[in-house]
Amino acid sequence: MVIQDRVSHLDFCYQELTQLAVNRRNHLEESRRLWKFFWDMAEEEGWIREKEQILSSAEHGKDLTGTMRLLSKQRTLEDEMSGRSGHLQHTIAEGHIMVHAQHFSAVKIQERIQDLLAQWKELEQLAAIRKTILQDALAMHQFQADADDADTCILDALRIVSSRDLGHDEFSTQALVRKHKDAATVVSSYHPVIGLLYEQVASLTPEDAEPDKLRGRLVGMEERYKEVSELTKLRKQSLQDTLALYKMVTEVGACEVWIEEKEQWLNSMEMPDKLEDLEVVQHRFESLEPEMNNQASRIAVVNQIARQLLHRDHPGEKDIRSQRDELNHSSFFSSLATRWSHFRDLVDLKKESLNSALGMQNYHLDCNETKSWIKEKTKVIDSTQELGNDLAGVMALQRKLTGMERDLAAIDQKLQDLQDEAQRLADEHPDQASAINGQLVEISAIWEELKDTLKNREESLGEARKLQQFLRDLDDFQSWLSRTQTAIASEDMPNTLADAEKLMCQHEGLRNEIHNYDQDYQKMREIGHMVTQNQTDAQYVFLRQRLQALHVGWNELQAMWENRQDLLAQSHAYQMFLKDSKQAEALLNNQAYILAHTEMPIMLEAAEAAIRKQEDFMTAMDANEDKISSVVESGRRLASHGNINSERILERVTWVDVRHKKNMEAAVELLIQLKDNRDVQKFLQDCQELTLWINEKMLTAQDMTYDEARNLHSKWLKHQAFMAELQSNRKWLDKIQKDATLLVSEKLETERVVTEQLALLHRMWAELESSTQTKAQCLFDANKAELFTQSCSDLDQWLVRLEGQIQSDDFGKDLTSVNILLKKQQMLEKQVEVRQREVVELHTIGQEVTDTDHGDGRRQQVEKKFQELLEPLCRRKNFLVASREVHQFNRDVEDEILWVKERLPLATSREHGHNLQAVQLLMKKNQTLQKEIQGHHPRIDDILERSRSLLKDGHSEADVTLQRVADLRLLWVQLTEEAEQRRNRLEKTHKAQQYYFDAAEAEVWMSEQELYMMSEEKAKDEQSAVSMLKKHQIVEQAVEDYAETVHMLSKTSRGLVAAAHPDSERISLRQSQVDKLYASLKDLSEERQAKLDERLRLFHLNREVDDVEQWIAEREVVAGSHELGQDYEHVMMLQERFREFARDTGNIGQDRMDAVNRQTDELINCGHGDAATVAEWKDGLNEAWADLLELIDTRTQILAASFELHKFYHDAKEILARVADKRQKLPNELGRDQNTVDLLQRAHITFERDIHALGMQVRQLQEDATRLQSAYAGDKADDIQRQESEVLAAWNDLLDASDRRRLLLLDTGDKFRFFNMVRDLMMWMDHVVWLIQAQEQPRDVSSVELLMNQHQGVKAEVDARNDTLSACVDLGKALLANKHKASQEIKEKLLQLTDKRKDMIDKWEDRWEWLRLVLEVHQFSRDAGVAEAWLLGQEPYLSSKEVGQNVDEVEKLIKRHEAFEKSAATWEERFSALERLTTMELLEVRRQQEQEEAERKTRRPSLETPAVQPQEQSNNHNGISSEQDSPQNGMAGVLMNGLADSSSKEPSPAPSPESGRKKKKSSVASTMVTSQLEGLLNRKHQWEGPNKKASNRSWHHVLCVISKQEMGFYKDSKAAAQGVAYHSQLPVSLKDATCDVASDYKKKKHVFKLRVTDGNQFLFQAKDEEEMSAWIQAVINASAGLNASAANGPSGDLTVTPADEAQDVRKEKDKEKRFSLFGKKKHEVTLPSNRK
Repeated sequence: MVIQDRVSHLDFCYQELTQLAVNRRNHLEESRRLWKFFWDMAEEEGWIREKEQILSSAEHGKDLTGTMRLLSKQRTLEDEMSGRSGHLQHTIAEGHIMVHAQHFSAVKIQERIQDLLAQWKELEQLAAIRKTILQDALAMHQFQADADDADTCILDALRIVSSRDLGHDEFSTQALVRKHKDAATVVSSYHPVIGLLYEQVASLTPEDAEPDKLRGRLVGMEERYKEVSELTKLRKQSLQDTLALYKMVTEVGACEVWIEEKEQWLNSMEMPDKLEDLEVVQHRFESLEPEMNNQASRIAVVNQIARQLLHRDHPGEKDIRSQRDELNHSSFFSSLATRWSHFRDLVDLKKESLNSALGMQNYHLDCNETKSWIKEKTKVIDSTQELGNDLAGVMALQRKLTGMERDLAAIDQKLQDLQDEAQRLADEHPDQASAINGQLVEISAIWEELKDTLKNREESLGEARKLQQFLRDLDDFQSWLSRTQTAIASEDMPNTLADAEKLMCQHEGLRNEIHNYDQDYQKMREIGHMVTQNQTDAQYVFLRQRLQALHVGWNELQAMWENRQDLLAQSHAYQMFLKDSKQAEALLNNQAYILAHTEMPIMLEAAEAAIRKQEDFMTAMDANEDKISSVVESGRRLASHGNINSERILERVTWVDVRHKKNMEAAVELLIQLKDNRDVQKFLQDCQELTLWINEKMLTAQDMTYDEARNLHSKWLKHQAFMAELQSNRKWLDKIQKDATLLVSEKLETERVVTEQLALLHRMWAELESSTQTKAQCLFDANKAELFTQSCSDLDQWLVRLEGQIQSDDFGKDLTSVNILLKKQQMLEKQVEVRQREVVELHTIGQEVTDTDHGDGRRQQVEKKFQELLEPLCRRKNFLVASREVHQFNRDVEDEILWVKERLPLATSREHGHNLQAVQLLMKKNQTLQKEIQGHHPRIDDILERSRSLLKDGHSEADVTLQRVADLRLLWVQLTEEAEQRRNRLEKTHKAQQYYFDAAEAEVWMSEQELYMMSEEKAKDEQSAVSMLKKHQIVEQAVEDYAETVHMLSKTSRGLVAAAHPDSERISLRQSQVDKLYASLKDLSEERQAKLDERLRLFHLNREVDDVEQWIAEREVVAGSHELGQDYEHVMMLQERFREFARDTGNIGQDRMDAVNRQTDELINCGHGDAATVAEWKDGLNEAWADLLELIDTRTQILAASFELHKFYHDAKEILARVADKRQKLPNELGRDQNTVDLLQRAHITFERDIHALGMQVRQLQEDATRLQSAYAGDKADDIQRQESEVLAAWNDLLDASDRRRLLLLDTGDKFRFFNMVRDLMMWMDHVVWLIQAQEQPRDVSSVELLMNQHQGVKAEVDARNDTLSACVDLGKALLANKHKASQEIKEKLLQLTDKRKDMIDKWEDRWEWLRLVLEVHQFSRDAGVAEAWLLGQEPYLSSKEVGQNVDEVEKLIKRHEAFEKSAATWEERFSALERLTTMELLEVRRQQEQEEAERKTRRPSLETPAVQPQEQSNNHNGISSEQDSPQNGMAGVLMNGLADSSSKEPSPAPSPESGRKKKKSSVASTMVTSQLEGLLNRKHQWEGPNKKASNRSWHHVLCVISKQEMGFYKDSKAAAQGVAYHSQLPVSLKDATCDVASDYKKKKHVFKLRVTDGNQFLFQAKDEEEMSAWIQAVINASAGLNASAANGPSGDLTVTPADEAQDVRKEKDKEKRFSLFGKKKHEVTLPSNRK
């Protein structure tokens, strides 16, 4: 028990211990987590404090690169914070977990978390602020860099656009314009840059950016940009004005030369007397006109340019204005317009003189031609003396005299024209009036002689005259006949009725004229018969044929008149129809208008009036229908009669008919609408009347005054009468209801109005009935018993009468009696309905009145009796209806049988007609019958249906009815079949008769045409042949068109035969006859066509052969002329005329000959009847044509030879005149200045171009002379040679004079150009010297650097002018070498220029050395101040006596002192640099040494020479040359080098003497080391540091030199020899540099990239791949240290000469300009004791 207790206690203790251990373990775990959390939080806080210190830094970067580096670090820090944020959140999450787990230190954990979160938030704010500050700083530095770039570019552009060089001639000015255009493009591209800079300033913060200062800078930049832009515009305007000025001067010179040349020609020109010479002068004037037009346009351009130059206000261009003034006062502007106006007046004057002389010569020529013409006609009349003895002679005489009459009329007209021309010329030339009138008198005398000769010849003919008179009358009659036929054959058609009547009158006049010529025709025939009777001569046979043709023409004239009369009659009828149709159209349009504007009335009376008006209008339309019908009928009648305008007439008729029908339909429709409107209005009026009646009765129904008992029964009776009236008027409402239903069913559009009115009426009627019933009930209640008794008595009496009527056995014996009985039955039924209602009311009253059995029994007896009479009444009605149906059916069957029997004889008729018209009439009748049968068929079907219904009801007369129906059915079937058979028979007959009719018409028409085709009439002449051919073509076309008709007949006949027509054989036979007749007609037509064509072609050929023979004879007269011309102009005119004559003859003649030969060949080949005669005509004509061509060829060769000879003489004379003229125009003036010389040179160039063209003429003349000398001999050959010699001598003299003149002008121009260049360069150098001397005194290092940059800009401008200076010197040398006549002046100018340039260079170098010295002094002062400040800052520490109180303090002091020692070691290098001598101190030491040397020389004069020689050797050894070596000992050195050192030198602005500058420069040149590789490359600076782009990234052309692991940059080899770096840039160290091909740069080719260790990166462009590879290899070698010098400069304590020390100092100072003074370790030198 005890043991168990102990064990239990032990277990309990163990468990307790175990629990305590677990609790302890958990507590320790929580403690570990807590301290781990505190550890992590402490680590985070430490990291946050560290970053806070970094973010709190005030360093923002001093430049763009530093700021970019700091911004990169900031981004790195932000990335680190982002990464740290996750760890921080994890730690905070652990803390929150512990807090949520209720850790024992939860409060501390929560406080620590909040504290850490606050610190982290502050860190994020610091980071954001730091980032903002850095971004603002970056924007600020970026703005500064961009602004610097923009300033530099604007200043460069300013130097370009401010140039005053405007060019010395047109070509140089054009080059400047192109250059200025490029510069303007660059300037315009910087405007958006300034805008971007403004945006950058706006984005900067005010705290760091100083916006006012930056905006001030931008304002300055913008003002400079505006200034540059304005200067750009001004320079552009100046260049354009100058270019326009030069162009204008050139144009003016060319115009004056042309005007002067043409004026000399016009002044020397005299009007010749011969016509040929005048034509030559006229040709020259014609060629002068286009030249004057061209010159006028050039002068207009010159004037426009002059006005623009004189009126344009361009500021600052004094040179252009001076040139304008000079030109304005010269003859260029003041006299050009005057000279041009004078020249035009001179041309007009000469042209008037020429026209006057030409008019005179043409008058004399016309007079001579007219004389010859009259004389020729006189000879022709004299040659007719032997004619007139026989008919042939008379006819020949007639033809000649007929042609003579036409010629005499033309001569008479010519004489009148000559008289007018003579009068005009006599007024213009009074001195020659006698000669002019004398010519006219001679012509008049010859003309009178000709008329007398003709008159005498006509009188001497005798008897032949009568024959001639007959022939003349015959010709006149034929001429009249032809004119009349032409007039009648006119195709003019009238367009109006007046025109038609006018043409009818004219045609009737022609009829009267023909009637008047009838006697002349008969007389002509009689005389012709007498003349040709018993005559066999060919001429009389021909005359007889003419008379026969005259007879035919007379008959044709009659027929043509008849045809024309018919045509005009048809046209007149057509115009009459048009007139009537227009009236009908107006009438129809008026009707349509009235119908379209009729409105619907809204009252019944108005509706009825409108209907009456419409009916009257339709009556008027019916009355006018006769007019319309007459128009339609007349039009159709004209069309049926074959009027020529049938189609138009039918169209018009159709339109009128359709319009008339449309108007009729519209009128009927309008009448229907009006009637419908009347019905509506009537319905509305009925409704209104019923409404009024209902309102009136409503007052009666509502009257309730029946209180007195004595009049109660009378009121009840009145009310019963009122109710009966109301019941009878119910029909009124029913009628309105019925009318409304009918109206709505017929006119749906009235449904809404009708429905509304009906609803209103029914509502009022219901109210009236309700009021009536109410009143009846009230009255009934008041008098019930009396009413009941009276009603029963009345009903009983009525039932007795009704019973007697019902029991009658009369049901009617026919249809009429049955209908009467049915009407009586309907009346009884209506009375029964009324009494039935009374019975019902009686039942109601009986129940209310009494309850006695007597009253009730009487009522029941009446009701029973009433019910018993209803069934007999209904049965009687059924009997009557059945009786009426039977009687009606019997009557209908009888009527139909009678109708069928009446039509049956017409359907069974066998009359089919014997012609087409009869058949058509029978077909119309049969069609009418069939339409009646078709319309009657529904009635027959109805009768048959009713018969079946009667038989089904079992009628007593069923058998009779069945028989009658069967008879009707048989008759109907028979009628239908007979009508269809008759239609088929009539159709077959109609087709056959139609075919017979068409065939008969075709045969008649073809028979008529056969008679015409078989005519043997032949044409007598060409006119009649053409007329006959035209007629035949019309007939032939009609025959061709008739083929369609024959084809249709054939098709119809085949169809009839194929359909087995009864007359098939007859139809086939008739069709074969038609086909044969048409084929025969076609053959006859072709034969007659062939005959007419042959006849017409023969007449055409005869006329063409006669015309060609006469034409050839006329041409032979011209081609046989022997005139060769008197001079060149005359020969040229003859040759041109004959050439045109030959061309026209060849072209026209060959075409005509080819046409005639082709016609003759065609006629012969086709076997013409007169082929032999045609062949004779062809042979004779070809022989005459060959003779003419031979004559033309001979004449052409003769004229060509004469033309060449005269042309040679003319060309020689003209060339001599032009050479002499050019020789006289060659001036001796050489010019006063450059402008005048340029003008003279341009004029001389124009002169040389002109004589170049003259030289080509001279060479051509030599060739012509050689050719002509070989062709001619004797005196002509000697004359040709003499002319050639004279021309060549004059030409050579002109060429020599021109060459001398050109050389003199070139020399003079070079001289003035040299003087201008010297003047411009001297002025420019004076300006440069002024700029050098006008610079301000510097105050600090930055101002010195700014002055040095400006001084370098001056140097750049000087270098830019080197090419111009070299060109000027070369030009002076060339002039001296050519021994110019102004050599002495040129030599003086050249010496002045070289001296001035040397003086300018010396002043620039003196100023440059002085600036370098000042820069070095200020740099020393700045560095010394910095060093002094550092020393002053360290003095308190060094003078401190604190040594520390314990070990920790001592250790801290030791660490601080070690830091001081490190800093002192760093500053030791800077102090060493400060201890070195400056250049000024070295120069002072050098000056003291020179003074001491000079004193020693003065003390030891005997040793002067030995002392000087070592010094000179030393100087030569150190690269310093003496003054005696300067190239001043002769002019040759000046001319070869372009420079000369002067012994007279101005004092330098620096305190150092000038000799020191020379020695320093010599020492620099002597210490140049040999380069590994050098050459010219294009260089671009890309990067100045790892993250900083270069401020100037443009390409520069520099000389690159690789030497001793360095690459230096120079402007050219001269600068490299002098040691002047490009823009004072230090050489680039190539140690550990990388160089490869710039494959990522695509803008240029052959580009390689150089990256050096300090972050700089350059791009270089070589000229080709080989050069690029060489440079890359050289850079790689230099980077690796290959072929580099082992010695890097002196070190340690050594003694150097002042010149060497100055050189070293200069190199060090050059490096100090770009890098900090304390950046690199300098070479150490020993210093004098006074600098320690």
